[in-house]
Amino acid sequence: MVRAAPVRWGAGAVVLVGATVVALRALVPPAVEVTSLQRQDVVRTLALVGRVRPPSRSRLGAPVAGTVREVRVREGDRVGAGQLLVALDDREARARVVEAEATLAEVTASVRATLEQAEQEATLAERDLERLRAVAREGGLTLQRVEQAEQRAADALSRLEAARARAGPAGEGRGFATVEGARAALEAARARLELTRVEAPAAGTVLIRDVEPGDAAQPGRTLLELALDGPTEIVVFPAEENLGGIQVGAPATASADAYPDRSFAARVSLVAPSVDAAQGTVEVRLLVDDPPPYLLPDMTLSVNIEAGRRQGAAVLPENAVRGLGTPAPWVAVVRDGLLERRDIEVGLRAGPWVEILSGLSEGEPVVGAAGSPAVGARVRTRPAAAGR
Repeated sequence: MVRAAPVRWGAGAVVLVGATVVALRALVPPAVEVTSLQRQDVVRTLALVGRVRPPSRSRLGAPVAGTVREVRVREGDRVGAGQLLVALDDREARARVVEAEATLAEVTASVRATLEQAEQEATLAERDLERLRAVAREGGLTLQRVEQAEQRAADALSRLEAARARAGPAGEGRGFATVEGARAALEAARARLELTRVEAPAAGTVLIRDVEPGDAAQPGRTLLELALDGPTEIVVFPAEENLGGIQVGAPATASADAYPDRSFAARVSLVAPSVDAAQGTVEVRLLVDDPPPYLLPDMTLSVNIEAGRRQGAAVLPENAVRGLGTPAPWVAVVRDGLLERRDIEVGLRAGPWVEILSGLSEGEPVVGAAGSPAVGARVRTRPAAAGR
């Protein structure tokens, strides 16, 4: 019994000390990690999926019906402006050209012969008139004979002028109706012959070949599809809420999904003036001044567009700003040992950082949202751990 009393006294002392510690802890406010505004450059980027947009696509076909005689290109071939790509059977068209040329030559020769005859008749009538006038001056002829010769000369000259008018200034039948008709027929035959040739309208690359020798070509049927040369463009469709951050001239980087370790520069060249109401997106085009050789039409790309930049911006970590994405973002600020709510205005959001435009001064301690006491609680502050 003598030894038991000290044991009971020691246990009571332990209980008393534990209670005292608990009471003291209840009186001490919890410690919270705080951060404050920092100054750094902020760049906001939009990550989008885009495609290579050919400057222009050209679907080529034969404007006349015929049998395909020759196809000179395949998919992937480079072609030049005016290069022959597909040729139809042109034997009938060539025969018509030869026939029209012969008809024109025949009609032109006839007109020239008529003109030459009129010139000879006019020259002969003028000579006869001069001879008769000389004889009449010597009294060897009557005035009536001279007048008749003058009439014949005038008639011959009139026929010559008419022949010249019909033959045209160059004497080749341009003004003569039959010659003009022959010329028109020849031009039509030559034009039809040209329609048997499918040529490249400009330099480019063959995307699709849908024709083989021996096929029947019909007007309206696409035989080849070309991607014409021109500035390389990328097209993306960001959501309309991002429209305000995209400006013409904004820099961007892109990489092909097939070559993810290679990137190249681009710049915004067009922001469409309208929004796709069904999708809620807007078309944005980017120019690639120095496209890599591996880019192909319609290739899928990952595109990052610079949608805003601030130098020396006041920023907070994203996890310290509450209500992001709502009309009323705010932060929890420690003031006089108490946690209070402070409404703020935010600007750019770039990665883990948020630009603070107003509502917070430099040096004010801000508590992160994770594990934070309720607003109005008394707290103690300690700096946030490095890297947070």
